Amino acid sequence: MPIYCRHAAIMDIKDYMQTLGRQARAASRRLATATTAEKNAALLHLAAAIRRDKAALLAANAEDLAAARANGLEAAMLDRLALTDKGVDNMAEGVEQVAKLPDPIGEMSDIKYQPSGIQVGQMRVPLGVVGIIYEARPNVTADAAALCLKSGNAAILRGGSEAIHCNRAIAALVEEALAAAGLPAAAVQVVATTDRAAVGELITLREFVDVIVPRGGKGLIARLLAESRVPMIQHLDGNCHVYLETQADPAKALKIVDNAKTQRYGTCNTAESLLVDRAVAAALLPPIAQMLTAKGVEIRGCGETRAILPTAVAATEEDFYAEYLAPIISVKVVAGIDEAIAHINQYSSHHTDAIVTDNHPLAMRFLHEVDSASVMINASTRFADGFEYGLGAEIGISTDKIHARGPVGLNGLTCQKWVVLGDGHIRG
Repeated sequence: MPIYCRHAAIMDIKDYMQTLGRQARAASRRLATATTAEKNAALLHLAAAIRRDKAALLAANAEDLAAARANGLEAAMLDRLALTDKGVDNMAEGVEQVAKLPDPIGEMSDIKYQPSGIQVGQMRVPLGVVGIIYEARPNVTADAAALCLKSGNAAILRGGSEAIHCNRAIAALVEEALAAAGLPAAAVQVVATTDRAAVGELITLREFVDVIVPRGGKGLIARLLAESRVPMIQHLDGNCHVYLETQADPAKALKIVDNAKTQRYGTCNTAESLLVDRAVAAALLPPIAQMLTAKGVEIRGCGETRAILPTAVAATEEDFYAEYLAPIISVKVVAGIDEAIAHINQYSSHHTDAIVTDNHPLAMRFLHEVDSASVMINASTRFADGFEYGLGAEIGISTDKIHARGPVGLNGLTCQKWVVLGDGHIRG
């Protein structure tokens, strides 16, 4: 049984987190052997419960939003915190998509005979216990629960205090779904306290937690990178670029920049930087600037940009590194694709970068040479998302190069072990 109730602490934070860790480790053993049918039953029950309790979830979110506004939460965080009617439907649909995905656990691959006569291959297995630390986004509670459950991992979820009411409401639905499928309640545990000390304890639980996945602002992730004793799957920030090459179709360019920058300002896959080839800058920049300015976006440009757009603010070196999470965009005119690629590889956060061009060979160069987790041709950076990539949902987006990169779905929450098949074979 949980040692923390929802309204009062009955033991100190260290003991509480140790208890969650022990319970999660025990539950992970059961989940590792759960059948696909059991896991899918829990997921489908959860999706149905989310739809059934939509009004209650929206009411809980409204309570969180009211408190957040009263506490002066910044606009980007309020955007992440807000849950709409469509957002609840998307949450349920994401859980259903995860249920429909093939179960990766137990999948064996590359089984080959060796000269000794044995067969050697690999089997996909869960990581074990996943700790997720996130700010604002209540949908992460459902997404993370679904992905961890389907991949056979136990989860410890520590959401931000600003989303506590909605997170608790979703957690109750997850608990209901686990019980309906005959799976242990500790398979998914939502940390009940908003005390920040819980985060410090979670990231040191090496005995019980196999990986930490942070989803939040740069400050949170920088702290975890400095203090965590548990391996992490993470990205620090999202300075995403759109590059308009000389053969960019003007209509596509305008549409993609509009969507990449203005659809939502507070997400890590929002474009923060625009690069425009010098040969087409005078033609492309004025209509793009008119569109951005009409939507209240401040343009911070290089000298050549300001010569074309006199109302643009002078960009500093720091602007080209910035993740604004706000209606601000940096703009630079570049001499060609070589300078564009060099600029992106220096200034981007290696999250998501896009080229707009009808020149196929140059598009292929961009794909090969831009060192980012997602690289796109003629598409908005806003597509860098587990749901859009067909993963059902995502546990987070990784800019690391070891284990997982880009949106992390089911396979990113598994690893492989070697298996050997013999028939009395001995080594000579």
